[in-house]
Amino acid sequence: MDNEVSKETAEFLAQLVRLNATMAELFSSGNVALFTEMNEAIKQMHAVQRASGDKVLQALDPECVVIYENFDMIVKLLRTTQDGVIDDAAQKAINKFLHNIDEAVVNIAAAVGLV
Repeated sequence: MDNEVSKETAEFLAQLVRLNATMAELFSSGNVALFTEMNEAIKQMHAVQRASGDKVLQALDPECVVIYENFDMIVKLLRTTQDGVIDDAAQKAINKFLHNIDEAVVNIAAAVGLV
């Protein structure tokens, strides 16, 4: 990637870093309240990406779709839990969705030269 990035790409990457840090904290603490922080970062990423004509952000769309769709599935799954209790099957599904998001974050970071 060029050393010069657009304002939109810089904002998108700032939110990607925010998402990654929140996920790291979620993995280490298990604090499901961090899903709210993840949601905010993902919403901002999506808004920036969709409003931008930046070719870099367009090229990242397949990985972004993985993030957006997997997080949507987490939200849907959490809404179906009984009184917010996450059973073993739900936890396994959430872990898979989080793994998919984490993999997409790493792929984006690699594509733009952050790792």
